[in-house]
Amino acid sequence: MKARVDQNQFLEAYNQYADAIFRHCYYKTSDREKSKDIMQDTFTKAWEYVSSGKEVENLRAFLYRIANNLIIDGFRKKKSVSLDDLQDEGFDPGVDKTDEMINIMDGKLALGILDQLGEQYREVIVMRFVEELSVKEIAEVLNERENNISVRLHRGLEKLKEIFNHEQQS
Repeated sequence: MKARVDQNQFLEAYNQYADAIFRHCYYKTSDREKSKDIMQDTFTKAWEYVSSGKEVENLRAFLYRIANNLIIDGFRKKKSVSLDDLQDEGFDPGVDKTDEMINIMDGKLALGILDQLGEQYREVIVMRFVEELSVKEIAEVLNERENNISVRLHRGLEKLKEIFNHEQQS
C-alpha cells in the first residue's frame, strides 16, 4: 500500500537511514566525499518526489533505489584522473600514510571473500547482512521478485561457504 510521506516522516527517515545510505554508497564507490554527495542527492531527489504529492510504498527501499541509480549514473560519467588532478585534491606522494594504508588493506582483505563472488550474489548479500535490508526491501530496490532474491541469497551464501572452506584448506 502506497502512502504519502509528510515532512516529519521524511526527517525521521533521514535520521534513521542517512548513515546506512552513506555506508552503502561508500561500499560501492570507495570514495568518502562522493558517497556523502550521493547520500545527500538521494535524500534531495526523494524529497522532491514525495513533496510533489507522489506516494511511496517503502521509503527505505525507495531511498536505496535512488542511491543505486545515482551510483550507476556516476560510474557512467566517470572520467580518467591525472596526477595533477589528484594533487589538486590534496594527494601528496611525499606524505607517509602507511598506517592509513594498512587499515584500508585490512578492510579490503576482509571483503576479499565477498569480492570473489559474482556481483549478483555480492550485491544481495551486502544489502541483506551489511545494510540489513529485508528480502522484500531488496526486491523493491532491485526491482525483482522476492523469490528471486531469496534464491540468490541462498546460492550466494553457499558459494561463500565454498570459497571460505577452500581458503582455509590453502
